[in-house]
Amino acid sequence: QVLLEESGGGLVQAGDSLRLSCAASGSTFSSASMGWFRQVPGQERRFVAAINWTGGTIYYEDSVKGRFTISRDNAKNTVFLQMNSLKPEDTAEYYCAASFRRAGNYYNPARYDVWGQGTQVTVSA
Repeated sequence: QVLLEESGGGLVQAGDSLRLSCAASGSTFSSASMGWFRQVPGQERRFVAAINWTGGTIYYEDSVKGRFTISRDNAKNTVFLQMNSLKPEDTAEYYCAASFRRAGNYYNPARYDVWGQGTQVTVSA
C-alpha cells in the first residue's frame, strides 16, 4: 500500500511560483500513475495534471497548460507539480493521487486508488 503526503503549498501573490511535492511511501510507487487534483470548497475535485509510471505520458488541464509542469523522480518516490505564473483562480486545496490501474481516464478521480491529505495553495491578486 502506498501512502502519499503533499507539501509545498502556501500563500503567494499572482505571478509567483510554487513547487508542490508529493512523497510516497512503499515500494510500488514506480509502478503507479500519479495525478494532481484541486478542490475549492463547495465544488468537486478537479483534474490538474497526470503522469504515467514511466513519465512518458503527461496530461494537463487546459487552464494550466504552459504554466504548470508535472514530473516524477522514481528514485525518490516523489512527484512534483511546478506551478508558475499563478493566478487567483488557482487557489484551491491540491491533492496528489496514485493509480495502479492500466486503464481508465487520467482525468477521472475514480481512476485513482490512493489520495494524499492535500496542501492549500492561496494566490492573492
